[in-house]
Amino acid sequence: MFAPMTTTTPKTSGSRASIYLLAAHPHWRDSRVNLRLLAAAREVPDVDVNDLYATYPDYAIDVEAEQARLERADLLVMLHPIQWYSMPPLQKLWLDEVLTYGWAYGHGGQALRGKDLWLVATTGGPEASYHPTSYNRYFFDAFLPPYEQTAALCGMRFLPPLVLHGARSASEAQVAAHVQTFADRLASYPDWPEMDGLDACPTCEVPDSDRPNDEEAAMSRTAFASALQHTQAAAQSPSVEVR
Repeated sequence: MFAPMTTTTPKTSGSRASIYLLAAHPHWRDSRVNLRLLAAAREVPDVDVNDLYATYPDYAIDVEAEQARLERADLLVMLHPIQWYSMPPLQKLWLDEVLTYGWAYGHGGQALRGKDLWLVATTGGPEASYHPTSYNRYFFDAFLPPYEQTAALCGMRFLPPLVLHGARSASEAQVAAHVQTFADRLASYPDWPEMDGLDACPTCEVPDSDRPNDEEAAMSRTAFASALQHTQAAAQSPSVEVR
């Protein structure tokens, strides 16, 4: 029987969460690989594990709490299955609400500068399906730019992703080896052989002119609300037949 999972790995008093792992899977009951990856992460010391769908079943994200966990971490791990060539919806909402302007990027937004972002993902289709001659039409790398640019805009270094293709059809030996590799990488971060060859964190400066100031934003919201009220009033008024 499927047992409910705790949302967060307990931390001892005074311990430092050098790694913050976000696990996002809408249907853990159906997970063959991600569930085992999540269990393995919980066994690695100094990994702050957050099962997003268990923590926020109502999609009401505690932004301040999430930002505090990010600030304590050196590495952010995003663990999820690839769904429609992207991330699960709650993971996307987390990005939208937590990585705010003025905190994660833009004017004054330097909270994540110098940190690392690591994508750990699974796909249902085999690696061969991510090819111009197959049904996914593109190599898998073609779907990574949104992740890479999210990291870049926040001044983070995007680490080489760990991906298991064909999660539904992979053999038990392949899954076990993948889970072990994942656990070993978590435990050994940041002492990975390829680290010295990676580029430094990029700098993407957002000009102040590209964002409305508070007064302009307030005026825009007021205008939108007024237009919405007008539309609703018109829809509720009796229709006039024109002959």
